[in-house]
Amino acid sequence: MANNRNMSQADAGKRLAASRKGTIGRILKTVLEFYPVRLPLVIVCILFSAVVASVPSIFMQNVIAVVEQSWQTGDWNGVSGQIAGLVSILLVFYVLALTSTIIYTRNMASITQGSLMKLREKMFNGMQNLPIKYFDTHNHGDIMSYYTNDIDTLRQMISQSLPQLLISAVTVITVFSLMLYYSVWLALVVICGVVLMIMVTKKVGGNSARFFIRQQVALGKEEGFIEEMMNGQKVVKVFCHEEESKADFDRINDALFEDSRTANKFANMLMPVLNNIGNVMYVIVALAGGLLLIAGTPNLSISGLPIGISIVVPFLNMTKQFCGNISQVSNQINSVVMGLAGAERVFSLIDEKPEEDDGYVTLVNAREVNGQIVECKERTGMWAWKHPHSADGSVTYTKLTGDVRLYDVDFAYEEGKTVLHNITLYAEPGQKVAFVGSTGAGKTTITNLINRFYDIADGKIRYDGININKIKKADLRRSLGVVLQDTNLFTGTVMDNIRYGKLDASDDECMAAARLVGAHDFITRLPEGYNTYISGNGANLSQGQRQLISIARAAVADPPVMILDEATSSIDTRTEAIVQRGMDALMQGRTVFVIAHRLSTVRNSDVIMVLEHGRIIERGNHDKLIEEKGKYYQLYTGAFELE
Repeated sequence: MANNRNMSQADAGKRLAASRKGTIGRILKTVLEFYPVRLPLVIVCILFSAVVASVPSIFMQNVIAVVEQSWQTGDWNGVSGQIAGLVSILLVFYVLALTSTIIYTRNMASITQGSLMKLREKMFNGMQNLPIKYFDTHNHGDIMSYYTNDIDTLRQMISQSLPQLLISAVTVITVFSLMLYYSVWLALVVICGVVLMIMVTKKVGGNSARFFIRQQVALGKEEGFIEEMMNGQKVVKVFCHEEESKADFDRINDALFEDSRTANKFANMLMPVLNNIGNVMYVIVALAGGLLLIAGTPNLSISGLPIGISIVVPFLNMTKQFCGNISQVSNQINSVVMGLAGAERVFSLIDEKPEEDDGYVTLVNAREVNGQIVECKERTGMWAWKHPHSADGSVTYTKLTGDVRLYDVDFAYEEGKTVLHNITLYAEPGQKVAFVGSTGAGKTTITNLINRFYDIADGKIRYDGININKIKKADLRRSLGVVLQDTNLFTGTVMDNIRYGKLDASDDECMAAARLVGAHDFITRLPEGYNTYISGNGANLSQGQRQLISIARAAVADPPVMILDEATSSIDTRTEAIVQRGMDALMQGRTVFVIAHRLSTVRNSDVIMVLEHGRIIERGNHDKLIEEKGKYYQLYTGAFELE
């Protein structure tokens, strides 16, 4: 298992290492899109500051040249004035550079945090449009890592690494141009040192970058494991699995440690090695300059100036500056690589293909006028499907009644592994249809197809005579009320959680829904009643209480079709009797699909579908199935529960 884990991590690292070459360009394009005026201003300020950083070498050469000339001629008159003038000009440049630095650092802080905020918004907004399949196949902790670790690497890259790279690159180009201007011979000496620095950077920096990418992947894996353990902490303790959990965590943590240690080992080696190469280069340039002076070698330069102290001394300063900026570029490689790895993951989430929705039939409020269905803005308690026809431009309205029919439906979560075979069934308006069968028989899958969490491979599903592929998914799901076996409550008050089913519901409507399903009594006994604050998925409530709130949430939505997936599985027998009365009232006049292991809860259904291995093997009402003495009869007379 550990080997498989390491292999998958290595594969992920290779995929990230082979990331698109245009990632930096996309980052800059994205930031420019957010800040079309401020980003160019920042770039101009950075360029100006970088160029000014190279100015002292020019002034040093001019000052030494003035002193050298005066020493040779013996005329010192006016030297102090010339030097003072040069220093004054240099001071002006420094003041301007300081001003531009203040401008770009202040703006860069806003641009960085603002860009990250907008990227998080794009990720989250895009995530809302992803299909359920994405969340079924991706580790939730790893998804959370997109918003924390990966975004943080982008922060460091945008705010520090990219500006520093730009400054260093401009400084290197400017300084090297000055080197060629003053002396080609000494510039060639520097080039030899640069070649060595590049070779070291490629070797050491490449190893560091590879392991920093692996570190990023391992970090997401660790967060996913921690999130999983937090959600399953009760199960861990019930089965005394603490030591095994520690061992699993240690393996993942050790892998992260090894990748981080190796990455930082190479990263920490790089700067000292490059700095010492720079120091050696300084000495070599000084020796070369001295030898050129002693030998009286003619200078090869653009300036045409002869080799002298006024050339050699500033050149030493430029060498230090040149090597220092090469080192700075190399030092930022790790941050850039981590930022690119994070950006790739962030953009991969943003680029995930959204849930397809080709529907054009919408759900509207309606009323009947002279026997005709007409659309209206206000709520009337009547809904209709608005069906535009592209052929002639006409629009027809079909009353929403809750007639659901499946014809020869086949479905597979993975290609080649069919889980539903030739499912044909119908639910007329107001009917209660129950699905029973063992775990994995396909009960929940059928309901997932009705609300189009997944699309069918073959067959048809019609809703009030309309192919559900033609109905916009949001409108389709708005017409369906769903109560799941696994309850999900959100941070907020009890009232907020009930109102989640209908955001414009009044307090009275929410309370009426709670009374209907039998939740009102226990809610009023909470410390602050309906204003009791709950968090952590309602950890301070019992499982049954959480389920009652989720049922009330579906009740306040008042949909014409209800899907109850083990809605009472977490409620004790006494509470179930209370809830069942409310559920009966809730289901009155609605089309209802019920999934239950307790056969007592489906006994009064209009039709019961018995599923096995993705096929309907029996169908009929309770009395009919008992008479047939088939699978349902065996289950019912054997143990009132399937499992």
